[in-house]
Amino acid sequence: MADYETFELGPLPLQRGLTLPQAHLAYKTYGTLAADKSNVILYPTSYGAQHTDIEWLIGRERVLDPERYFIVIANQFGNGLSTSPSNLAEPFGLGPAPLFTHWDNVHAQERLLREKFGVTRLALVYGWSMGGQQALHWGSLFPERVARICAVCTSARTSPHNKVFLEGIRATLTADAAWRDGRFVERPVRALRAFARVYAGWAMSQAFYRQQLWKGAGFSSLEDYLVRAWEGNFLRRNGEDLLSMIDTWYHSDISDNAVYRGDLAAALAAITARAVIMPSTTDLYFTLADSEAETLGMPNAELQPISSIWGHRAGNPVQCLEDEATLRTAVKALLAR
Repeated sequence: MADYETFELGPLPLQRGLTLPQAHLAYKTYGTLAADKSNVILYPTSYGAQHTDIEWLIGRERVLDPERYFIVIANQFGNGLSTSPSNLAEPFGLGPAPLFTHWDNVHAQERLLREKFGVTRLALVYGWSMGGQQALHWGSLFPERVARICAVCTSARTSPHNKVFLEGIRATLTADAAWRDGRFVERPVRALRAFARVYAGWAMSQAFYRQQLWKGAGFSSLEDYLVRAWEGNFLRRNGEDLLSMIDTWYHSDISDNAVYRGDLAAALAAITARAVIMPSTTDLYFTLADSEAETLGMPNAELQPISSIWGHRAGNPVQCLEDEATLRTAVKALLAR
């Protein structure tokens, strides 16, 4: 049995022009909604993740406390649970998938919160990586509805260098012989394994590998780590879904819409929520310098770098208690303000 619920969106016009005859969001809630609906935390998913992959940080002694807050994990489009290439009906399931943008994600989430729960204002939007991109989109597109933002290892606009990485992993997937006419005609096992190894080199820092921190995470060798932690992770996923989320990530830009018309400075200035921006000092995707520049454009934002050698995964520190404590402290202070 599924451990999540589904919110039916009906016909859904997408930002890039296509309309899906039927669309849905998969979501899961934790905790109890307050009578005045003032205790809601939205927690969108990251690249390749479903709610089960990120719910570990919800708990009494974790980063998000379900005893005090009503937490909603919304699975983003393309992740295999919400509307995705792998579950689209014809004609969309037989060729190039429609592009889902974070505009599409956050507007669907807004409907879920308002129509299902009657929630029109959020105590916090918390997100890591692509989840953080969605958090910043929320702050810019619905500034009056967001009290606080914690955006971890992320960006308001995908940088040119980050796009080069995305082009690389897209090329790795589509180089498989199973990729034909805009779709996979069979499971691309070889490409998924190669994709995972490329990803592993970017997700963790050079110091992480130099110090062999994978040993403390329960792996007997580097090969064991690459096979079980990375290949095992991405072999769970559908190749076309992974490509879909690459496209969403690639096009992430809080100003790329009819509201801001490409004016990133205006879109950043519109984020009036009290925000904490938390880059990892060793993140190769979302660099400290990029986060510094974006934070300066937000009127109520504070930069709080995570000093860590876990690279991008410092923002999702399943196996690093020190980095988890950094996140927990920052969120507790933000919610207390």
